[in-house]
Amino acid sequence: MKLAFTVQYEGTNYSGFQKQSNAITVQDCLLNAFNEIIDHPIDMNISGRTDKGVHALGQVFDINTDIHRKQEQWINGLNASLPNDISIVDVIEVPNDFHARFDATERQYCHVLFLGNEKPIIQKNFVSWIKRDIDIEKLKFQTKFLLGKHDFSAFRSSRCNSNNPIREIKSIEIKQHKKMVFITITANAFLQNMMRIIVGTLIDIAKNEISISLKEIMISKDRKFAGKTMTPSGLFYLGPKYPKTPKINTPKQIQYII
Repeated sequence: MKLAFTVQYEGTNYSGFQKQSNAITVQDCLLNAFNEIIDHPIDMNISGRTDKGVHALGQVFDINTDIHRKQEQWINGLNASLPNDISIVDVIEVPNDFHARFDATERQYCHVLFLGNEKPIIQKNFVSWIKRDIDIEKLKFQTKFLLGKHDFSAFRSSRCNSNNPIREIKSIEIKQHKKMVFITITANAFLQNMMRIIVGTLIDIAKNEISISLKEIMISKDRKFAGKTMTPSGLFYLGPKYPKTPKINTPKQIQYII
């Protein structure tokens, strides 16, 4: 039997999702919680990696098990052993050939910016602080060049090990609520740091710290022409989309951060 779980987490205290040999990750905590309620080792497929400090509202992973429990028993049992910054929010049975990563046709991220001179104390773990106002309309104009299928080599980390830099951005939405700006991007997949570099480049263009357009940077395929990598604190993984498994209710909607 295969089960798909949806998990939310604050990434502040973790070195990303995926298990590592020398750091505490979200996956470590999940595996420890499973060890408390089942008596066999598990393999876990995830819909997408998140880096250190990045949060998730709709991360999905799947496991195989012969243990039958009600939905609330899985959720309550795991959450009882998880730290208070990680929470299982849903679980459903899925076909045996389901794969959390390979079956996802879209993934969605939202980067939250806080504009203003005052330091965001209450929201500091959940926003990237921009110390002055920026031209939102200029951001919207620049992002239209990213739509579609392109080589995003200019917007990936030097540590990115993907053999194929081609990705397809399906939608970009920029909304402002008081001092908060929400930049939401949906793509078939993302390169390492791709979202954070795109947002950092947009901010540098809006500040007139970069003189060429986003389109020119993309065509260059050269990371040196792009802007800074934005801080991870404002980045949320909203989740994947599974057309063949619509009962998995992702991506999640981000609410305004007080």
